[in-house]
Amino acid sequence: MAKAGKRLQIKMQSTESAYCYYTQKSKINTPDRIELKKYDPVLRKHVGFKEAK
Repeated sequence: MAKAGKRLQIKMQSTESAYCYYTQKSKINTPDRIELKKYDPVLRKHVGFKEAK
């Protein structure tokens, strides 16, 4: 059986459209939900992305 790693696969959801993407984060360094400003190809501009469940 595989050992549990220190990194989680998370879903980042755009705050202004339905676009989302998947990335990884360290559950040791960032235990809280993260919010980043990234490019949204649907709106063709940079918007806030929040970590979704």
